[in-house]
Amino acid sequence: MKRIIDVNLNRSAEALRILEEIARFMLDNEEMCSALKQLRHELLNVFNHHYSELLKSRNTEEDVGREIHNPSERADITDIYKANFKRLQQALRSLSEYCQTQNIDAGTLDKIRYDSYTLEKIMFEELSQKFNKIRLENKNLYLVTDRSKFSNYNGFLNAAAASLKGGVRMIQLREKTASAKEFIELGKKIRELCALYDAIFIINDRVDIALAVEADGVHLGQDDIDIHSARKILGNNALIGISTHAPQQALKAIESGADYIGVGPVYSTPTKPGRQPVGLEYVKWASKNVDIPWFAIGGINSGNVQEVIKTGAKRIAAVRAIINAEKPAEASHEFLQYITNR
Repeated sequence: MKRIIDVNLNRSAEALRILEEIARFMLDNEEMCSALKQLRHELLNVFNHHYSELLKSRNTEEDVGREIHNPSERADITDIYKANFKRLQQALRSLSEYCQTQNIDAGTLDKIRYDSYTLEKIMFEELSQKFNKIRLENKNLYLVTDRSKFSNYNGFLNAAAASLKGGVRMIQLREKTASAKEFIELGKKIRELCALYDAIFIINDRVDIALAVEADGVHLGQDDIDIHSARKILGNNALIGISTHAPQQALKAIESGADYIGVGPVYSTPTKPGRQPVGLEYVKWASKNVDIPWFAIGGINSGNVQEVIKTGAKRIAAVRAIINAEKPAEASHEFLQYITNR
C-alpha cells in the first residue's frame, strides 16, 4: 500500500513542478506560478511525517512498471500541459483513496485536486492565447486562395502545394461560391498539404466549415460572426483573424481577442470589388499602433511589395500574385526574399 502512495506522491509532485515551470517561464504569470507552488507545498506537507516510511517502502529496482513502454508523445507545450494536469489529478485521486486506509489526511488531497481543476481551466485559456502568438511568430507570408482561374481541383491543389514549397507557411481557403460539400472536400485536401509543411490552415468566413475540417482557425470579415461567438464554437486554441480597413476596426478587433488582423486592402483588388483601398497610411498606422500579428493585404504584388514593407509591414498576405502566378513556388520565394531582406 505504501509503495502505491509513494509512487503517486512522486507523480503528483513532479506534475506540479512541470506545470509551475510552464506558468513561470512560458506564461510569465507570477500569480499562477505561486498558486501551483502553494499546491505543491500543501501536498508535501500532508506526507511530511510519513517521509521515512514511504522511502523505505520504495523498490525501484524491482518495479515491473519500469519495463512498460510509454507510447505517448508530446508535440508542443499544450500537450505537456494537458498530460501533466491529468497526471496530477489522477495521482491525487489515487492518493485520496489509499490514504484513507493509512490515516493520512485525504481531505487536503481532495482540496488540492479540486483547486487543480480550477487552475487547469485558467491556465488553458492563457496558454492557448500565448501558444497562438508563438504559432504566428514566424509566419510572415500568408496565401489567401482564389480558385477562379482554375478549371479543376488538381491545378488549384498543385498551385497551393507549390506555394508551400516556395515558403508560404499560412494558407486561407477562400470559397465564396462553393457548396458546403465542395468547401469541406477542398478543405480536407488543403489541410493535408499544410500538415506536410507545418503550415497554418485557415478557413475564410465559415466557422462551421473550419470546425468540420479541423482547420487551425477562421478568418472573419467585418460583417461575419463576432470573434467571441467564433471562439466559443471553435475553442480557445483556434486562431481567429479579422479583416480591418481602419484604425477603429483594428482596435476593436484587438480588444475582442483577435489573434491577428488583416490591414487593407492596401491597393485596389478584384478580390474586394467596390472596396476602396486604404493606401499606405493605414499600413504606417498599424506598424506603430498594432501589437498583435498583422498582415498587409490587398493588391500586393512583386512590383509594389517593397513599398509596403518600407512603410512598416513585416507580414504580407497575397492572393493572385502567388496562386495565379505561372510558378507559385518562385513567386512565394520572391515575396519571402523581399520580406526577410527588408
